[in-house]
Amino acid sequence: MTMSGRISQSAFDGSRLRVILLLDLYEGAQEQFLDAYEHMRNKVASVPGHISDQLCQSIENPSQWLITSEWESAPPFLAWVNSEEHVETVRPMHNCVRDTRSMRYSILRETHPGRQAAPEAATAGLQSAARVGDGVARHALTFTVKPGSESKVAELLAGYQSPKAQVDDTTRLRRTSLFMHGNRVVRAVEVEGDLLAALRHVARQPEIRAVEEAINPYLEQDRDLTDPDSARVFFTRAALPAVHHVVAGRPEPSGVRRHALYYPAVEGRGMELARFLAHQDEAAADDPDSPVHASTVFQRDDIVVRLVDVTGELDLDPLAALGIKGAGKAAELERLLDGAAIGVEGSLDSERNLNRLLAHADMLPVTDRSSADS
Repeated sequence: MTMSGRISQSAFDGSRLRVILLLDLYEGAQEQFLDAYEHMRNKVASVPGHISDQLCQSIENPSQWLITSEWESAPPFLAWVNSEEHVETVRPMHNCVRDTRSMRYSILRETHPGRQAAPEAATAGLQSAARVGDGVARHALTFTVKPGSESKVAELLAGYQSPKAQVDDTTRLRRTSLFMHGNRVVRAVEVEGDLLAALRHVARQPEIRAVEEAINPYLEQDRDLTDPDSARVFFTRAALPAVHHVVAGRPEPSGVRRHALYYPAVEGRGMELARFLAHQDEAAADDPDSPVHASTVFQRDDIVVRLVDVTGELDLDPLAALGIKGAGKAAELERLLDGAAIGVEGSLDSERNLNRLLAHADMLPVTDRSSADS
């Protein structure tokens, strides 16, 4: 089996996607759940990229259910699951489901006994190589605060006490990086082990609950963390999934610094912009002279954030810092980027505009915390 060592995560390899949703129902809620599922599956069936789904009930515990679906690739699923339509479609399930767990897998191999297929057809839509991960899951949240409250929110988010890093025997919160761009907050986390367990652990910690309550009055989207439905909807809308992660195939140099770059996309082009940056970072990982050692691209709708670990100052190599090295790459970013939204309009072939874009895209670091033994 072929192994891919540098790219530990990617939504852009073209492989089919298997999504598994585990559900634990409240007692007596089966009929309500089945009605909600009928409503949901009829909606999902019309979503571009959706192939099929199955509803399964445990033969051991009738309160445990499984919804499994297959998609042509990850991007159409991510576009759907991150949409406002999805939030409203699954809302009827909230009252009958005690707990859920979602898992997403690229299809690497499949067997169809008795079916003959040409080698090309047999591997169509399959992940071409097994990835070698570093045991770390990456995720981010993004939300906006009321204009004028940015400095107060930054003060609150910079000053909270770190929660205990160890979640259980197999899971540990490794790093939390928090940035702001205007009134937009982005919080990126790295977890060794079970991401969902870590997120739930962090949310329960008193120091985190205190800072979340403290920023509530400043949020543009109202939320009530004591109301499970309100909290669930807020964090669903705030999710900013990692769609690509790559590390250079060389030892980590000393003096690496973390930056977050914000790329507001032209309406409807967020996934295309994220794919473009992911491919650029793959190429940079093979360049021994690139200052970018590692990159994670996060994307939701038209919001794209690129988290980079770099050596030296960003402005020493603006093209590499922005991920647009190579002929025609600046023009490609110019086509996909909403320049007006970030305050830089005009050709990126201009050194002045290039430096302005770098200055405008580079997010304000608020806090970057690693556990003691990371």
